[in-house]
Amino acid sequence: MENGNHTSYFILLGLFNHTGAHYFLFVMMLTIVFISLLVNALMILLIHQDHRLHTPMYFLLSQLSLMDMMLVFTIVPKMAADYLTSNKFISPAGCGLQIFLFLTLAGGECFLLAAMSYDRYVAVCHPLRYPVLMNWPLCMRMILGSWFLGAADGIMQAVVTLNFPFCKSREIDHFFCEAPTLLRLACTDTSVFEYAMYICCVLMLLIPISLILTSYSLILLAVLHMRSTEARKKAFTTCSSHLAVVGLFYGATTFIYMRPKSYRSANHDKIVSTFYTIFTPALNPLIYSMRNSDVKGALTKCISSLSYLKS
Repeated sequence: MENGNHTSYFILLGLFNHTGAHYFLFVMMLTIVFISLLVNALMILLIHQDHRLHTPMYFLLSQLSLMDMMLVFTIVPKMAADYLTSNKFISPAGCGLQIFLFLTLAGGECFLLAAMSYDRYVAVCHPLRYPVLMNWPLCMRMILGSWFLGAADGIMQAVVTLNFPFCKSREIDHFFCEAPTLLRLACTDTSVFEYAMYICCVLMLLIPISLILTSYSLILLAVLHMRSTEARKKAFTTCSSHLAVVGLFYGATTFIYMRPKSYRSANHDKIVSTFYTIFTPALNPLIYSMRNSDVKGALTKCISSLSYLKS
């Protein structure tokens, strides 16, 4: 490395080794990624095409699908190319771009999930006032705010992280550039920045999850007062599935970004990172959208239209 042409480059060690078991896991991962991209793209298409889905709730869902697709494209193509070609070099600019895009999308998703929980709270607890409490201007402010806060965190962490001197090995024991992993290679004191990053994580993670838990707690209280057992069961099932996906996403990101440096392990970080970069983007549309009767209706209508055109 020191005498080669890639002195200023980093090396991503990746997630998989070239063994039979890891080849199988790699193919499984690509299958999940393909399904994730397909389902999220389908969700965006259905919401765009069907006028019945032109509501704040589904517009928020379309933004979630867009963020998930972009998150997958930010991480997986480079990781797959590195594994297949064994060319694991990444430039500082490429590394900074990955950090920026990843944090923009992951941070934006944190706030978007909080906005979606508020939308569900209003729909369940104040259905008659829904058009007033969840109007289009508020919906647009929530979406733009989510993108802006994610981008602000992303550009701050990318710029500061890459300004540290890296005089140790430039091997990044990860499958993409992530700020906490990159800081391990710095040969200067990073404690001040790590403390600032910890404060950012409190704002980006704990505040939205508090809003989400508050919203769903109020929803569950309202559900308990429902007279219909069937409606109560359906609401409980929906809320529990939503909270499971939220818990998976927030739990994994909290584990990576809010753990003390002394407790960090590269292998653990890589495994946990797959949850919010690969698995959650595949689960989100299945949990939030595909089980919805309106979405099923839009899908059926779309399939019927295609069948009619073919005939």
